[in-house]
Amino acid sequence: MELLLGSGFLLVIAVVVIMAFLYFVPLGLWISALAANVPVGIFTLVGMRMRRVIPQKIILPLIKANKAGLTVNSNQLEAHYLAGGNVDKVIDALIAAHRAQIPLPFERSAAIDLAGRDVLEAVQMSVNPKVIETPIVSAVAKNGIELKIKARVTVRANIDRLVGGAGEPTIIARVGEGIVTTVGSSENHSDVLSNPDDISKTVLGKGLDAGTAFEILSIDIADVDVGRNIGAQLQTDQAEADKRIAQAKAEERRAMAVAKEQEMKAYTQEMQARVVEAQSDVPHALAAALREGKLGVMDYYNLNNINADTKMRETISKSSDEELPTTPPPVK
Repeated sequence: MELLLGSGFLLVIAVVVIMAFLYFVPLGLWISALAANVPVGIFTLVGMRMRRVIPQKIILPLIKANKAGLTVNSNQLEAHYLAGGNVDKVIDALIAAHRAQIPLPFERSAAIDLAGRDVLEAVQMSVNPKVIETPIVSAVAKNGIELKIKARVTVRANIDRLVGGAGEPTIIARVGEGIVTTVGSSENHSDVLSNPDDISKTVLGKGLDAGTAFEILSIDIADVDVGRNIGAQLQTDQAEADKRIAQAKAEERRAMAVAKEQEMKAYTQEMQARVVEAQSDVPHALAAALREGKLGVMDYYNLNNINADTKMRETISKSSDEELPTTPPPVK
């Protein structure tokens, strides 16, 4: 019984040792490399394990590159893998560029991949240009009519400017700016509708692909629609604003007139109060004149008679005006 237990324990240890050995020494991958005539040493594979590099991520792309006739080595691929790059996509891009006879060294391909761009898509775009459709661009001609334009931009990837070059959003923005400028310089919107290719020629002549990762091959106007009459709307808004300003000024003048009227009423009441005050001083002045002998009794009675006569004349004048007959209407 003890012999059986000892044999089983030894068997388990042997299995564990063999699994550990096969993990650190991928014999199957080494045999595949030898069969593909790719010189990779067994200790190189062990070193990859020690450096925490998955050997399959290096050896399989290396075999693919060797069969395609590319000159790369495991150190280059391993360095790119450790830098965080996609080794398999870089090798596919190199093979596609080699087949299309596009000069693309490994260092540039790895730099493009590490820059965050899809290097394989870039190579494919160099062979097969891509069409970028812009959103609807709103532009206004000099006569105030709005035009809504959609364009299609055919671009080809520029391998030399992929690192550091601007992307598709820059191309779309520049094309939109060119459309707005071209339409804005047109005297009439009908000129743009009759010759939409003028927009393409003007925009292409501006060199919009400078500093970008693409080369613009053509700009085609896909659709042109007539929008609002912006000029008339602006004139209407300006007229409405002028009317509101005039109304505000008129209201200001009316308020000033009302304030002036109230001020004059207050001034009139003030003058009336002064007259009443002056009239109240007359009896006191007469009494003082009588006491001081400056005014005699007969003079006082004559003054009263004059006042009474004046009031009587005023009464008679008013009554006579009321009794005057009205002029009868003429007989027709």
